[in-house]
Amino acid sequence: MRVVVIGASGHIGTYLVPRLVDAGHDVVAVSRGKREPYTPHGAWQRVATVVADREAEEAAGTFGRRIAELEADVVIDLICFTEASARHLAGALAGRVRQFLHCGTIWVHGPSTRVPTTEDRPKHPIGEYGRQKAAIEAYLLDLAAREGFPATIVHPGHITGPGWIPVNPAGNLDPAVFQALADGAEVRLPNLGMETVQHVHADDVARLFVDAMNNPAAARGESFHSVAVTALTLRGYAEAVAGWSGREARLSYLPWEQWRETVPEHHARVTHDHIAHSPHCSMEKAGRLLGHRPRHTSLEAVAEAVDWLVRAGTLTR
Repeated sequence: MRVVVIGASGHIGTYLVPRLVDAGHDVVAVSRGKREPYTPHGAWQRVATVVADREAEEAAGTFGRRIAELEADVVIDLICFTEASARHLAGALAGRVRQFLHCGTIWVHGPSTRVPTTEDRPKHPIGEYGRQKAAIEAYLLDLAAREGFPATIVHPGHITGPGWIPVNPAGNLDPAVFQALADGAEVRLPNLGMETVQHVHADDVARLFVDAMNNPAAARGESFHSVAVTALTLRGYAEAVAGWSGREARLSYLPWEQWRETVPEHHARVTHDHIAHSPHCSMEKAGRLLGHRPRHTSLEAVAEAVDWLVRAGTLTR
């Protein structure tokens, strides 16, 4: 099949595009052309590339038509962030594609209440990013139900893999937290360290997109989480990371309002976003309908990313 991947050179596309090529698909990679995939792969030599500035072309009203003119059987959209953007593209593709797969986020859910959270739980997103993604999901699933538009939504958790910094045990992106745990230094965690994060290896997200493609009847009109099977508490995560270096984690705890004063404001903002959600999402639906199971645990996915940071010289052991 001919598959168009929008946002092909990012976290997910780095793994998704080679999987599609190796499966024999004719792949067109659409991106701004400003970034190479995080991990090199020979499959990229067999990919047609299209350079497009989505924001500018949507403003001109031409982006959807340009994607439609690529005459794909399947379109996978990894970088749609507003309902208006989704409406523009879906309108151009209606009746012209066999499948349309959209990358959402587990942030369509608000704070975890009953866990593990399933895809059918009421959506109460607490930030603009989550609200827009929830609106996109509602629009696409309604379009699928009313008009048969072949939409499927995949909701990743904290995407992790070699090439970038994973969400750390303090709930932010500061690599110094990993270094402190490796060195045996004290690490402060907010509250009691019992909030949760839920990583997923980028390749497992890619595999779920492929599994949805391979099961179109089961995937059409559905949304699926893409996370590691279990979530991690911040405390348990920190203890595991310290153990990688043969250390026992030295942890202390501060109430949120005090903890936030101990880190730069941008780290505090990212941590708050994570602990306010404290995600713990279910993977049962993807297993039941698509036969999908993640190959990486949260810690295995993070370990690959940390190993890469060590090789890159960002961290030492």
